[in-house]
Amino acid sequence: MNDIEKSIELLRAQTEKAKNELLKAEGKLESLMRNEEEIIKEVRELGVEPEQLEEEIRRLEKEINEELQKAWGYLPQELRK
Repeated sequence: MNDIEKSIELLRAQTEKAKNELLKAEGKLESLMRNEEEIIKEVRELGVEPEQLEEEIRRLEKEINEELQKAWGYLPQELRK
């Protein structure tokens, strides 16, 4: 094989590799999009819109911290550390 034929063969192989990688990436993208849809559905079933998720997380963290403080307050002073 001469240099031109080698170059063409290499180009074919690289093109085929790129096609395979593209198909693999498209499959992964489809899977991730399905996962995203499922997560959005689950979040909505919990009564939260996806756009409000960060705000809801902050609210829940605050509520948890407040309840923990209350729980610590029920312990005798000598047991609080």
